[in-house]
Amino acid sequence: MLERLFQLRAQQTDVRTELVAGLTTFLTMSYILFVNPAILSSTGMDKGAVFVATCLAAAIGSLMMAFVANWPVGMAPGMGLNAFFAFAVVGGMGFTWQQALGAVFISGVIFLLLTITGVRAWLIAGIPSALRSAIVAGIGLFLAIIALSGAGIVVAHQATKITLGSLHEPSVLYAIFGFFVIAALDALRVRGAILIGILAVTVIATLNGHNEFAGFFAAPPSLSPTFLQMDLAGALQAGLISVIMVFVLVEVFDATGTLIGIAKRAGLVTDEKKGNLGRALFADSTAIVAGAALGTSSTTAYIESAAGVQAGGRTGLTALVIGLLFLAALFISPLAGSVPAYATAPALLYVAGLMMREFKEINWDDITDAVPAAMTALIMPFTYSIANGLAFGFISYVILKTMTGKVRSLHPATWLVAILFLAKFVYF
Repeated sequence: MLERLFQLRAQQTDVRTELVAGLTTFLTMSYILFVNPAILSSTGMDKGAVFVATCLAAAIGSLMMAFVANWPVGMAPGMGLNAFFAFAVVGGMGFTWQQALGAVFISGVIFLLLTITGVRAWLIAGIPSALRSAIVAGIGLFLAIIALSGAGIVVAHQATKITLGSLHEPSVLYAIFGFFVIAALDALRVRGAILIGILAVTVIATLNGHNEFAGFFAAPPSLSPTFLQMDLAGALQAGLISVIMVFVLVEVFDATGTLIGIAKRAGLVTDEKKGNLGRALFADSTAIVAGAALGTSSTTAYIESAAGVQAGGRTGLTALVIGLLFLAALFISPLAGSVPAYATAPALLYVAGLMMREFKEINWDDITDAVPAAMTALIMPFTYSIANGLAFGFISYVILKTMTGKVRSLHPATWLVAILFLAKFVYF
């Protein structure tokens, strides 16, 4: 049955290899079970319901990838967009989490339509590589300032805006310890380094009396506080239109780049053949809609799936294992609820550092590429908004290329995005 479903022999793999690959990927990405509820609950969302939504969205997305695309890719709510959802859209712009969920749902529907009609491929082809890399790096910087402030390492200051926090606070020391544990373990290629770091901080803090432990296993909490709670009418307000556009753009670049990168590493996609890329993109798109309905921010493909590919995963059986493990994780909600914010902050900071590696992909010798890329990345953390970073980046890219006589190098998609963001600043 497994051979018929996943064509194991054709991909030169076997059941045992796929099972190990699935477990490997799950361990590397399961930190999201603790981080996502911690981030989204800051908006007023029920933490238990978000935990269940995270498990189910990851399971549904991974199972879609298994049976629709037959690719070894794990899916879960994405880092970066969950922070944008909580700290920028709800915390900064003042919208309700129900409206923000509505924006995610609508972006997922748009994303699905773009995929089906082929417009997604047109958008990807037309966006400059410098801006694509800058978007990822900028989201990394955005995550970094959230992590540093969440851990208390960086605090507000009336004169200098921000400054160094007290390094004598237990929460700060735990966060610093956790960060170095994660970094060292990952450098030593220990699987599940991020998860181990989170749990290590939680255990040590609990043993020292700085954290309360609620247990390991229990029946899953109720999903009803977040299930189908998205406010679609509220999401169509003027201020949220640009938010929807940001969700769509980041989903397009991030998910597509991740899928192609993992598939190339697994030999499933080459310059000559696209394999099941279309089906993978479809599975990715539908997972966003399902996740929003359940009550979580955008679901996306995880680059951590590369760990499973490295372990030999080549088919959807790997993704099936990931999905089943996320379903099993529904029963560890007390453990998830016991993890303090200063234990997840190091994970955020480490992921931020990994994302900033994209800076090396930018051609810094070309000023018309370098300046817009720098603007994209810098504006995100300094205005606490991914949307503003995208807007400054695209608009400055078009202006500089036009002023330096390189207007013919501009793709219509770049013009379209820049004009939409400019209209947002002018009219809204």
